[in-house]
Amino acid sequence: MNELQVNTQLLQAFEQGLDPQNPERGNIPARVLGYGEISTVFEIQVDELRGLAFKRLPLFYNAQEVDRYRVVYEEYNRLLTDEVGLRLPSHNHATLVGASGRPIFYIIQRQLDYASFGHHALHILPREQVPRLVMCILRELRKVWDYSRRQSRVQIGIDGQISNWAIDGFDPEHPHLGEDTRLFYVDTSTPLMRVDGVEQLDTELFLRSAPSFLVWVLRLFFLKDVVDRYYDLRLVAIDLVANFYKEQRPDLIPDAIGVVNRFFADEAADLGIQPIDEQTVRSYYREDALIWSLYLVMRKVDRFIRRRLLHRGYPYILPEHIKR
Repeated sequence: MNELQVNTQLLQAFEQGLDPQNPERGNIPARVLGYGEISTVFEIQVDELRGLAFKRLPLFYNAQEVDRYRVVYEEYNRLLTDEVGLRLPSHNHATLVGASGRPIFYIIQRQLDYASFGHHALHILPREQVPRLVMCILRELRKVWDYSRRQSRVQIGIDGQISNWAIDGFDPEHPHLGEDTRLFYVDTSTPLMRVDGVEQLDTELFLRSAPSFLVWVLRLFFLKDVVDRYYDLRLVAIDLVANFYKEQRPDLIPDAIGVVNRFFADEAADLGIQPIDEQTVRSYYREDALIWSLYLVMRKVDRFIRRRLLHRGYPYILPEHIKR
C-alpha cells in the first residue's frame, strides 16, 4: 500500500472539536468535498492536513467491530491494486475516539483535482469524448470480474458509478482523453468481497446510519438487493449510466448505452451479458433516486428527534439537499 503519513494527533483534535451539523465551524474547520448516500468526504483546513481527503465512518460500537472492518478494508485495497490491477490514490486510515467514546474510522486519500472526477468531467469534456470515458471505466470494471473468474474462492464487488473514478493528469483547460488515459478508483469504503461465498464485510454496518424505525424495513426488503448489485457487472453498468441523470446529463445517456452494449457484445462477449436499454436505465434510476431521497428525509427526521427531542448527539454529516 502506498501509505500517506498523517498526523493522527492533529486528526484526533479535529474529531474532538467536530460538530457534524456544522463541520466548517469547528475549532479546526473542514470543507465538504462531496456527499455520498451514507458518508461524507471533506478537507480539513489546517496546513499539515491540506491536500488530503477524509471520509469519516462513525459506524462502530466498539474496538472489535472497527478492527474487523479494518482487516477487510485493508485486504480489499490490496486485492484491488495487487491482484485486480486498479489504481488507487495514495491512502491510509486511522481509528480515533469520538466524543461519545466510540471508535471513528477515517479513510484518508491524497486529494485529486476536482475536475478530474468523472461526474465533473462530464460537464467539461467534448461530447464526443464522453463515450471514451465510459469505455475506460468499463475496461477497469472488467478487471474486477476477470480476477473473480481466474480463481473460484474470492469474489469482489465494486461500486462503479461515475463519481468514483478520476482521470489521471486531467487538464480542464484542454479536456481530452487519449488511448493511454488512466483512471483512479476512489471508493474503497465499502469493501465488498466474498470468500467461498461468504460476505467478509458486516453488511449490517450499512444500517447503522439509518433511523431505528427504518432498520427492519431496510434489512428485510433492500439490504441484500443493494449488496448483490455490486457483484453483477450488468447492474454495475446500468448504475454507471443511470448516474448521468443525477449529474444532469441525460442527453449523454443514449451514447453511453451504446458504448456499454458494444462492450458487452465485443470485449466482454465471453461473459454473456445481456444488453441494456434506455427504459431499463430510466426505471432503475427512478427507483434508486426515490429510495435514497426518502432515506435522506428519514435521516433528517431521525436527526431532529435525537437532537431536539432527546437532546442527544447525531454523529453523521448530512447534506441539506442532493440534486437528482
